[in-house]
Order: sequence, then C-alpha cells, then structure tokens
Amino acid sequence: MALRDALIDRLASLDPIPGALEQLLWHFGHKEVAEVTGRSKRVLLDESGRLFVESRGSGANIAETAAFMNGDKQILIFSDAGGTARSYHADLNAQNRQRRSHYLLEAGWRADNSIQGLGRSHRTNQASAPIFKPVTTNVRGERRFISTIARRLDSLGALTRGQRQTGGNGIFLEKDNLESNYAERALYELFRQIYQGRFFEVSLGTFEAITGLSLTSHEGGMKTDLPPLRQFLNRLLALSIDMQNIIFERFELLLSQQIEAAIAAGVYEMGVETLRAERFNIESCEPVYTHPPSGSMTNYLKVERTQKNNIKTADEMVEFATQYQGQLMRHLRKHSKPLYG
Repeated sequence: MALRDALIDRLASLDPIPGALEQLLWHFGHKEVAEVTGRSKRVLLDESGRLFVESRGSGANIAETAAFMNGDKQILIFSDAGGTARSYHADLNAQNRQRRSHYLLEAGWRADNSIQGLGRSHRTNQASAPIFKPVTTNVRGERRFISTIARRLDSLGALTRGQRQTGGNGIFLEKDNLESNYAERALYELFRQIYQGRFFEVSLGTFEAITGLSLTSHEGGMKTDLPPLRQFLNRLLALSIDMQNIIFERFELLLSQQIEAAIAAGVYEMGVETLRAERFNIESCEPVYTHPPSGSMTNYLKVERTQKNNIKTADEMVEFATQYQGQLMRHLRKHSKPLYG
C-alpha cells in the first residue's frame, strides 16, 4: 500500500503531457493560431510562461475563422465541429489568399468526414489549390488507420464517379491501402516467408506466440486457410512498437513489390482511366451482350486515337543534346543536302 501511494504521488507530480491542440497553441501562440473547435474552455500559455484557462463564447469560432481569412492569424486548426459548412480556402474575395498547407493530423474512421474536412480548404473561386499532407508518426501500426481511410475513399470514388482514384483526390497511393488485392498477395508471401524461415528477424514460433495467429496445420504443413488480412493488421496493433515496425516494414516491402510487378507485367488494375488526345475516331462497333429484360446492349468499340506531336524548337533540341551528351551529325549520302540533327 505504501508503494502504491508513493507511485501515485510520483505520477501526480509529473508534468502533464499536452494534447496536439495545446502543443500547437503553446508553440506558435494563441494570437497566431485560429481555433475552430467545439471546446468551451482551453488552457493557454501567456508571454511569461504561465498557464491560464480561457473561456470561449458561442461566437468564438466565427471570430477565429474571420481572423484567419482576413490574414490576422496565419494558422488555422479545426476539428469535426468546424469541418462542415465552413470555408478556409484561398478565396479570391478574402484578404488571405496564401496557398494553404492542409495537415491531416487525425484522419478518423469515416471517409465522408475526411472528405468534408479536406473540402474546407479546397473549393471553387480559390487563388490556388492547397497542399494536402497526411501526418503519421514513425509507429508503423498507425498505417492501419490511414489504410482504412484510403480504402473507404477508394470505395466512395468507385461508387460516386466510377473511378477509384477520384475518391481520395490523389492523396493516397495504392500502397497506402493495406486491404487491396495486392496487399492480400503480399500478406500470403509474408506468411510463406515466416513459415519457411526466410524472415530472419521474426521466427515462426515467435510470430505465432506474439500475434496468436497460427500458420501451421495439424499435419505440420502450412495452412490453406490462413488468417485474413484485417485480423493480421489488428493483431499487429497489440505488439510492441519495435516489433510492429519490423513486421510492417517487411509487409510494405512485399506490397510495393507486388504493385511494381503488376505494373511491369502490364496487368496493374488502374480502374477507369480518362484518355486525352487530339481526336478520337470510332472505327468499329461490335455488340458483346444484350440484357434480355431491358434490351440494353454492351458494345465493343475500336477507337483510333490521334495524338498531337510535341515538336521541339532548335534551341530546345540543342539544350536536350547538351544535357544527354548528344552531338550534331552530318548526312553524307550522295545527292543529298547536308543535314544536321
């Protein structure tokens, strides 16, 4: 009991660990940071280094937004409470038209909320588009949460526009989605390396003990019904940070190899692509399938694409030749004029 009381006294005497909002407000100063959140009170740091509690009225968020858009405050922090029905973009009608750098500090679990938040700084009538910067730490397990948002944004894009990449607006890459088909194949390769002893940092026994996932069948071989991807990712969150980083690093390496191999083989799933050219001509149209109840038809189109040549000037070609160690050549064929190129 005495040891417990002494421990409680020691913990109570430690300096408090400030949250993300407090760290930003204390570092840059509350006079430079506009806060649009649902907090009614907050702890601030004055010029002498003393902490004090400030109460925020009902109109605080409106005043803070106006201060940021007018250029009185250069930094804006907003939460879900300020993530809807507000605009923080570089509006042409606002005094503060500087390009925004939007840091996605806490992505959350809902993709639609993330889109709402990102859309606050990327809107019409803006002087420039923002730079989106999703923030993560060096704890690889945090990628699990970013992966959830990336997957749901991809699904939302596929449902709303027929193109997976449009959901995330290009913020996330394919390798950020840890629940894709490529991730499934990468996980199988990871399990195989662990079972065969080719993952030297993590042995089979160690992996099964720390994760609770079994890769060995009753007959002594590798299981055919291996643990699913989501279960694997969730179990990794319970590991130590060092072990998380070791396993995630190998998993991400295998995932990158799967994507690169698919691109090199020409079988990478790009989804619906937008083709651009000078002109398109439909050469033939062949019916493939007719839906009996509705009579709607699926056609196979053969399209000729005309691409405009990118003709370079003489100065551009001389600069190109200098950059890649090229040289001028003379054509010496009989009855031909001297040519240089």
